[in-house]
Amino acid sequence: MLSAGPTPHIETVDWQFSIRTDEETLHTWSWDELHALPIEDINTDIHCVTRWSKLGTSWRGVSLDTLFATVKTTDKYVMARSYGGYTTNVPLADLLGGQAWIALEFDGDKLDPEHGGPARLLIPHLYFWKSAKWIHGLEMQSQDEPGFWEQNGYNMYGDPWLEQRYW
Repeated sequence: MLSAGPTPHIETVDWQFSIRTDEETLHTWSWDELHALPIEDINTDIHCVTRWSKLGTSWRGVSLDTLFATVKTTDKYVMARSYGGYTTNVPLADLLGGQAWIALEFDGDKLDPEHGGPARLLIPHLYFWKSAKWIHGLEMQSQDEPGFWEQNGYNMYGDPWLEQRYW
C-alpha cells in the first residue's frame, strides 16, 4: 500500500466531507449525515500505477451523484483534498454518472486507516492514485491543475487502459 505521507488517523466524530463550488459555497456532510444517504454496493476492478490490478473487488459507499445532486457549479475540474494534505485532480465528468463514490467499506469491513479509512474516494476506472485515501473534500476548479503525484511526473488523467502512468 503506497501513500504520499504518513497515515492520518481520523475519528469519525471529527470526520467531515465537503464540496466547495465556484461560488465559494461550501456543502458539508458529517460522518452521520453521509451514512444517512443511500449506500451502494460496488463491485469493480482496481488498477495501480505500479502495474497490478485487483479484479472483482467489493466496496460500499455513497455515490458522488448523490452528493452532487444539490451542488450547482459551472466548473469542469475538481481537486480532491485529503486529511494529511494529499491532493489529486479529476475532471468532474469522471465523478458523475455512476463512476465514483465515497467508499466506506472494503470486502465487508470498515476501511482501515492504512487503506484510506475512515473514507476514501473511489474512482475505479482511473489508476488508483486518483482514489484519494482519507478524503476530506472536493474543490471545484475552472482549470485542470495538478495534484501531488501529477506535480511529480504522473499523468494528469491516469487511464489504466491507455497506460497513462507518467507525463
